[in-house]
Parts: sequence; structure tokens; C-alpha cells
Amino acid sequence: MYNEMLKIVRKRRLWVIAAIIAVLVALFTYAQYRETEELRKRLGTTDWRTQLQQQIVDLQNRLQSPSMSEEWRKYLQIRLKQQQYYLEHNINPSAPGAPTFMRTFIENAIDLFLPLLVMVVAADLVSSEASAGTIKLLLVRPVKRWKVLLSKYIALLLSVSFVMLATAVLSYVISGLVFGYGGFHLPLLTGFVPQGEDLDTTNVHMIPQWKYILIELGLATFVSAVVGTLTFMCSVLLRSTAAVMGIMLAALISGAILSNMVSSWHSAKYLFMVNLRLTDYIKGATPPIEGMTLGFSMVVLAVWGLVALIVAFVVFTRRDVY
Repeated sequence: MYNEMLKIVRKRRLWVIAAIIAVLVALFTYAQYRETEELRKRLGTTDWRTQLQQQIVDLQNRLQSPSMSEEWRKYLQIRLKQQQYYLEHNINPSAPGAPTFMRTFIENAIDLFLPLLVMVVAADLVSSEASAGTIKLLLVRPVKRWKVLLSKYIALLLSVSFVMLATAVLSYVISGLVFGYGGFHLPLLTGFVPQGEDLDTTNVHMIPQWKYILIELGLATFVSAVVGTLTFMCSVLLRSTAAVMGIMLAALISGAILSNMVSSWHSAKYLFMVNLRLTDYIKGATPPIEGMTLGFSMVVLAVWGLVALIVAFVVFTRRDVY
């Protein structure tokens, strides 16, 4: 494990990933600041109730469009009911502050940005050594093959933890310079359950924002670990790192597209890339396919990850190295 982590650190990929996160967080912080200022100038007030009322009016106006697709209309209707619920219960869901930015950033990064960062680390863990021939040096040692591969996989999981920690710390520190560092105890509502065009609020309850953020970080870590495991399997099966990255990049991008197009393709809910946005269930957004739940998506991802891990170990321990 020490040797595998040393290889990853010496390639400086973790530091490059941290730098990428820092740059993007700074850009998104500035973009959100500009958006907040534009909204304040347009409304002429900083009162969040007035801003929320304006958002409700905007949603109602958008729903009047006759050319809107049914899927998008359903999403906006549920979003409208959530906004009305927040207003009726006097809760500001977007109070400015670094914790709010962290929460929003994780929600938007869970299905593409964070998996891409993990993919960069996992893509060449095995394939680069196979193509360079250094894998032979590992296998001639008196260590069983499964232990060699297990050490690489544990190093991958440690790298996933580093990516998530860097995301949390950098998003909090950088955005706090603009929005302030308070807001961990802001009350948020969770438990919304979309049912067709209706919104079930029976199980809605209030939790502090720090607990909400921890839940989202846990879900994002789970998603990143599954995507990392799938990339790890491809790295074992293929000798070309470029091919591994191409396959996983295509899968992740196609997932982002399919999530908005597969409402009538019910069997697509068993594809791992359609189940990546686990945070949508926490905030009560409409699932890509009706009937999907948080438990279902986590089970689907867990099965994909487990199968990928089994395939990786079986192939690695039985394949001839030449």
C-alpha cells in the first residue's frame, strides 16, 4: 500500500487534482457572487423572501410555455411546490455562506466532475504498468497476485478520500472569503418525495446544514468509489490508459445526457450512469425514471461496483503476463 500510494503521489496527480478543484471553486464562487449581485440589483432588495417570491413567479411564468416538454414541466412543478413550502414555513434554503456553497457545489459535481477526478487517478493504476512492463517486477516477488491488486485498490480508495477532503476544504475556505464562513446551523428541509406531478411532504423534516452536508459528502464518496472501481476494472482489462479514460469518459457524459432523456425507457434505470445523482433524492428532485428511489440507486451502484471488483480480481489473478 505504501509503495502504491508513493507511486500516485510521485506522479503529482493528487496535487494537480487539488489545483483543478481550487481553480474551479474560485470560478464558481465568483459566478455565484455575480449572480447574487445581479439578483439583488434586479429586485432592489436583499430580503430572501422577496427573492424567493420572485423565483416562484418566474417558475409560474415558465410553466405557461406550451412548447415545454412533459419531463421538464414535471420538474418545474415539483420545484415550484418546494419553493412554496419553504416560503410558507419561513425557511431560507439559499442563505449566503460557505456551507451553502459547499452543499450546492457537491450537488452539481456528484455525477460528472468528481467522478472525472477519480477516473484520472484510477485509469492507469494497472494499465500503465502493463504497457510499460513494470507489472512483471511486481509479480515476480513472493507476493500473491490478489494482494498486489488489493494494495492498488486500497490506494485508490485512499485517493478518493483525498479528492473528497480536498473538495470539502477548498470549497469551504475559498467561498468563505466571499460569502463568509457561517451557516452550518442553518435549518434545511429534507424528505420531499415526488409522486408524479405531486409532492409528498408527509416525511419532510428539518436538519441543520452541517448534517445535510455530511450526508451529501457521504453519497458523493460512495458514487466516486463506484466509478473508481469501474475504472479500476477497465485498467485491469485494457493495457491502454487512453482507452480506459475514453471508455469511462464516454460513459459519464452519456449518463449526464441520458438522465434528461430516459423517462420512458424504464430498463435504463439499471445503468450505473443514470443513478449517479444520489443527492437529488435528498433535496427532493424528480428522479430520471419514475419509481427510482435512493435505496434502489445505491443498490444498483453497489452491484455494479461489486461485479467490477470481482471481474478485476479474477482476470488479474488468472491472466498470463507477457
